[in-house]
Amino acid sequence: LYSLAARSTNSSARTGYDSKDFVYLLMPDRFSNGDTTNDVVKGMNETSLNRDSMYHRHGGDIQGMINHLDYLKDLGVTTVWSTPLVENNEHHTSYHGYAITDHYKIDPRYGTNELYNTYVKTAHQKGLKVVMDMVYNHVGEQHWFIRDLPMKDWVNQWDTFTKTNYRAPVLVDPYASAFDKNKMSNGWFDSHMPDLNQKNIYVAKYLIQESLWWIETSGIDGFRIDTYTYSDLKFMQNLLAAILNEYPNFGVVGELWDHAVSLQAYFAAHPKIEGAPDSHLPGLIDFQLYHAINEALTKPMDWTGGLSRIYYTLMQDFLYTNPQRNLLFLDNHDLSRFYSCVGEDFRKWKMGIGFLMTMRGTPSLYYGTEILMKNFSDPDGKVREDFKGGWKNDAQNKFTTAGRTAQENEAFNFVKNLANYRKQSEVLQTGKLMQFVPEDDVYVYFRYTDTKAVMVILNYSEKEKVLSTKRFNELLNKFSKGKDIVTNQPVNFSESVSVGAFGVAVIELIP
Repeated sequence: LYSLAARSTNSSARTGYDSKDFVYLLMPDRFSNGDTTNDVVKGMNETSLNRDSMYHRHGGDIQGMINHLDYLKDLGVTTVWSTPLVENNEHHTSYHGYAITDHYKIDPRYGTNELYNTYVKTAHQKGLKVVMDMVYNHVGEQHWFIRDLPMKDWVNQWDTFTKTNYRAPVLVDPYASAFDKNKMSNGWFDSHMPDLNQKNIYVAKYLIQESLWWIETSGIDGFRIDTYTYSDLKFMQNLLAAILNEYPNFGVVGELWDHAVSLQAYFAAHPKIEGAPDSHLPGLIDFQLYHAINEALTKPMDWTGGLSRIYYTLMQDFLYTNPQRNLLFLDNHDLSRFYSCVGEDFRKWKMGIGFLMTMRGTPSLYYGTEILMKNFSDPDGKVREDFKGGWKNDAQNKFTTAGRTAQENEAFNFVKNLANYRKQSEVLQTGKLMQFVPEDDVYVYFRYTDTKAVMVILNYSEKEKVLSTKRFNELLNKFSKGKDIVTNQPVNFSESVSVGAFGVAVIELIP
């Protein structure tokens, strides 16, 4: 039975999420188990619970998320993004959430639709926004409409099973073959993930209505769109136009996991690339800056590599209408953990966090990065471990100061310090960016407005670097002194400024 509820009266007043925010990504099954009674649900296809296995469910749920909202608020988070919570009634590895079997139903092992609405309301009461992870390209093979197809072309059909080629560049390549384009868009993401035919008007309407229903019913603040370029692009345009027509300030970012700024910018809203359609997509998950910062902190600097990779990536921002809407990150649920990528070098980890919290765009942090969780994504289950303390009988509780090691507390407080500073800083939230060409293993950039500025220095060297301030006078000449937000020490700009080996300085400039 379905009831016709009244529309909300503040649709246009929703602020969404953007560069003023700090987003925290978590995997519900691996974050915290707040309700053990829903660990195993009778009648579902996967009934095993095994925390020792990276492939089975571990029992985390919505109540566990609710229980730790104060932890996130204390860290300085403003927005919570969880991997999908809707039903995934698959036989295996259903914990990750990306093989949906019912678009309108929260997975009962996480809770209920009512509990999800309570979670959103509770988050809002604490001043936190909520982002829902949306999957449009594919569903799980156990979805009710896959088991009984409404019509044959509800999914993209092939004579034999055909995977996508995972090559988004063919969608814009002027020399691409029709064969490659078809395989990219209409091939299946995986054998157990049927590819929806969004050219079918009924499929398209179903997905658009489902999206509007979740926004209206739950009061969420934004979407993250999974595998954006694998969907039919005309459908995605129509979907986003429909959403933003109803909710003009709603926050949306799309996943485009690839290797070219031009390709990424092609799919952003109001592109500056000739021939590119207006996708209406406000922001993209910025894989190009992810590649850049990871290279910068793992490889020596040369003309275009190392720290220079950041410079050459950012100089291509002219391709975007609004690069501030891009979502920045150091790692996520599909990638090796950042602390492992930098060789468990705490100094380099701090450099990455400093960059993340001061660069243009919207910063996002993967759960556990703030306490130095580590591992490589081979397979990806290794970077999806439980957050210790999220289960009643855990020997350690990393949600508390007492449960963390001295270094973990230092890491947590490092993030907290910058996140809470950023929360009060107009310059870091929306200010302009000025970067200087990297020299001698040092990269310097400023965030600034007409009256305020923050100077950031990254030193990828085993030696302390002393920089002459003369080079930076076009911004420094407005200010007489500064304060390093990292060390909380005053900075004098008379002739030079220094930064330690493999160090980061975040300096608030003071008139």
